[in-house]
Amino acid sequence: MTSAKSPDSAARGDQRNMNHRSSGISSNGTSVGSGEEGALMPPPKSVVGRALGNDLHSDAHKTSQAPKGGVGSALTDTPISTAPPSPQITGLTSASTPSRVRATTLDIPGLTKSKVSPDGRIAQRDVGAKLVIVMVGLPARGKSYITKKLARYLNWLQHDTEIFNVGERRRVAAGKSPSPAKFGRPLDKRPSNVHKDLLDSVRRLSVSVGTMNQNDSSGPENSSPPDHAPLPPPVVPAKILVNGEEPGSSISQNGSTVIPSIDAGPGQFHRDSEAAREASPEPMDQTANFFDPQNQRAVKLREQVALDTLDELLEYILEDGGSVGILDATNSTMERRKAVVDHIRARAGPELGILFLESSCVDQNLLEANMRLKLSGPDYKGQDPMTALEDFKKRVALYEKSYVPLGEYEESHNMAYIQMIDVGRKIVSHQTNGFLSSQVVYYLLNFNLSPRQIWITRHGESLDDAAGRIGGDSGLSENGKRYAKALARFIDHQRQKWEQYQHQKNQLNNFPPRPGDSTPPNPSYIPRDRPRNFCVWSSMMKRAVQTVEYFNEDEYDVKQMRMLDELHSGQMEGMTYKEIQEQYPEEYAHRKKDKLFYRYPGPGGESYLDIINRLRTVIVEVERTTDHVLLVSHRSTARVLLAYFRGLKRDMVADLDVPMGMLYMLEPKPYGVEFKAYQYNPESDWFDYQPDYELHQVGAQ
Repeated sequence: MTSAKSPDSAARGDQRNMNHRSSGISSNGTSVGSGEEGALMPPPKSVVGRALGNDLHSDAHKTSQAPKGGVGSALTDTPISTAPPSPQITGLTSASTPSRVRATTLDIPGLTKSKVSPDGRIAQRDVGAKLVIVMVGLPARGKSYITKKLARYLNWLQHDTEIFNVGERRRVAAGKSPSPAKFGRPLDKRPSNVHKDLLDSVRRLSVSVGTMNQNDSSGPENSSPPDHAPLPPPVVPAKILVNGEEPGSSISQNGSTVIPSIDAGPGQFHRDSEAAREASPEPMDQTANFFDPQNQRAVKLREQVALDTLDELLEYILEDGGSVGILDATNSTMERRKAVVDHIRARAGPELGILFLESSCVDQNLLEANMRLKLSGPDYKGQDPMTALEDFKKRVALYEKSYVPLGEYEESHNMAYIQMIDVGRKIVSHQTNGFLSSQVVYYLLNFNLSPRQIWITRHGESLDDAAGRIGGDSGLSENGKRYAKALARFIDHQRQKWEQYQHQKNQLNNFPPRPGDSTPPNPSYIPRDRPRNFCVWSSMMKRAVQTVEYFNEDEYDVKQMRMLDELHSGQMEGMTYKEIQEQYPEEYAHRKKDKLFYRYPGPGGESYLDIINRLRTVIVEVERTTDHVLLVSHRSTARVLLAYFRGLKRDMVADLDVPMGMLYMLEPKPYGVEFKAYQYNPESDWFDYQPDYELHQVGAQ
């Protein structure tokens, strides 16, 4: 289990049966706060309920509590204890459910299963196996870039992951961005001690200690708002969807687009719309002045945003079945990070894993590239680059005054953290013990920003393809051989074209950026005075090996990988889909119902989840290498590869349309992945570019 602990929690062997008074739960299990304060707490129906209210950084006396609402009933394999209470715990008034720390070993969809998790996903009760990743770092350090790639990878591995970006939500609240898909929930009007700590930390987030200590005798317009004052009405939370999609329905309000919540009724949408308008009746200035402590309206709005975003993340983890939640914000002070941990522990208990992930830049070229990218973002879009750069540096300076990097404090308190220097040039890992945490470290160790191209295609037509048979290991047909020859010629042409473009781009890089110059460079630590290597990887099946045999091995590094082999159909290898439907109607129906999880019966039979897991090493190797790569594989493996690079939804993978003759190009960029598609033209024996091509699903097969 990976979790962040304070000195108080480390000194106590077991606090899982003890609740802090500020949690809003009395000794008899009833709520002592307002209804809205109680809304912050998840229903005590699982291990979460037993752990409510632990304030890790408070020395207040903690008393034992009885479970509320039959906490143990949800855990049918954990009966309520009939033994007398332990003499070491005082104040116990009734019997309580045993709250042992459950084992949190690996959970891999499709490869593991248990009574509580028959499909291999992390069970809702296993809170200790879940993870909250808290980003740390100054602006323009690549935090959002890292979070998007990390979320894409974890979602591809079928670990439900979502990003909660405080900056995006702040822009929505201030009226500068369209409203995202889901509205926030009401916050407490009577905050707990943990809430007060978090509110205070937000006020001091971007100012130095000298600026914080303002004269209390200043006028009311300059005084800090009291802690008990109600916050502005909740505004729309920001979510970065990995697949890049948002609900289609929208309503225009005051020049901004508001997308109603999919689970809220019409009345709720109307109330939330009114609240959003009241919170930000007109767009707020978000230059460096927005982060000035004298700007009380901005301070209050940032308090609202920080709390609401964190609460939304916890609801996703505790109530909505999420496995990983990523809090994308600066979290640049020790005080702020301590308050975040306290808030998580007060709501989720001591078992939920917390991992701090800091991104810092010491390479000046990388920092300049990040700044150029930031200047083309939503805060400075359409502004003069020199003016925008000057304002952005002022904003960064406000954060730098109070910035405290991860290190000694976290290590002395056994907090799990990762430091990422120059987006992967150097990695420092501390106490990353959990399964998901180790997956994060493994992935981040293979990061690089080098410009390169990744090509994906299926093999040329095989003899079995011509006959409509699945599986098998036949060679290429005559059409397949023509495709293979054209592929080698086209890739060679594109390789030379790319090298020429990169040479021109390197000569045009300027910092500060010139007007109209909006494309940031890819920082790279490999020599630029020689052409990039080009790897050609195929599966070990005959039709794929024959497809790459026309590449000149003096110019290309050709390799075969069994991980790229086609999905094995078990006892149905070599059959047509019509034959399967006739001879195995039940199996055919099961597969059609859920192709992602369906595993072919018989020796060697596989599912798409098996393909995902055996392609994991290929994906990490593609992310690690700084060379161009061409992957020649099969329909199922091409679907899974494209699903990763395009961040597709889970239900799209098994039915993705990947016809023969299509060649896909993906080029990593600082802002994402550029995608292009080409189609083989038998008449010209060449590949035609397909503008505005979008991946889509097809029917059965």
